[in-house]
Amino acid sequence: MRPEVLHNVPLSRRSTIGLGGTALAQVLLRAEEELHAVGEILAELGGRPFVLGAGSNILFDDGELGIVLLTPQFAGTPEMIGQDETHAVVRVGAGVKLQRLLNWLASEGLAGLEGLRGIPGSVGGAVAMNAGSWGASFCERLEAISLWIPEQGTVRLERGQWEHGYRHFLPEGGPELFIVTHAELRMDRGESKSIRSAMSDFFKRKKNVQPVSSATAGCVFKNPDGDSAGRLLDEVGFRGIGLGGMAFSEKHANFLVNLGGGRLSEALELIRLGKQAVKQRFDHELQLEVKVVA
Repeated sequence: MRPEVLHNVPLSRRSTIGLGGTALAQVLLRAEEELHAVGEILAELGGRPFVLGAGSNILFDDGELGIVLLTPQFAGTPEMIGQDETHAVVRVGAGVKLQRLLNWLASEGLAGLEGLRGIPGSVGGAVAMNAGSWGASFCERLEAISLWIPEQGTVRLERGQWEHGYRHFLPEGGPELFIVTHAELRMDRGESKSIRSAMSDFFKRKKNVQPVSSATAGCVFKNPDGDSAGRLLDEVGFRGIGLGGMAFSEKHANFLVNLGGGRLSEALELIRLGKQAVKQRFDHELQLEVKVVA
């Protein structure tokens, strides 16, 4: 069983910030049985693999890139696979959009990830980047995970068989390539109305301070311990600073916005200048949160 393969894929349409040239191909994985053909397809196409979910947290380069996008689209409805009086374990496919999962959790009265309301992306991406906001962290809720690893096939890992931290997730053994197929989350029992209310409140707060309706890739830099990258960039005057088709947001200095026709070179120059200014003023080296793919 072979997955669908798209050729000469426009990357600007595959990223939330709308940057990028063309990828060699994209492999759309809709069923786990299709994973067996990935190695053969990569050998045929000759490009380097890059796992892509919904395209947030990514800055693609312009021009023709020698990459093959591997996109897990394992979706379906999330399901409860275990429960007691205070908790429930939920199994969800990697291709499910994060906001769809949050809506389902709220409808089932399951709490713990309300702070992620408004974050774009898929469940697989939320695992790989350990998505977090307002005190909620996706991987803190992980009970088990199913991964496809080229040398091993599909494996199931349980808590303790991976490491995770701030915007970081790495399975045991540190494989260079892995594809999340499903995640199992341990959620707290709650009341649907209060969960929805909390999600709504978090989203309103996010809209007030972040450019949620603009073309962005999310936060550019990781927050330093005990501080905010946005505050540091604000202090050195980078809120609203632009170059060509790219600019740091007027709402939040740690978000790059594609104003239209933006290019990676412009984004990288703004990133360089912002890092340099923070280093000179505060003697602090900001670390990228977004991934640059060239």
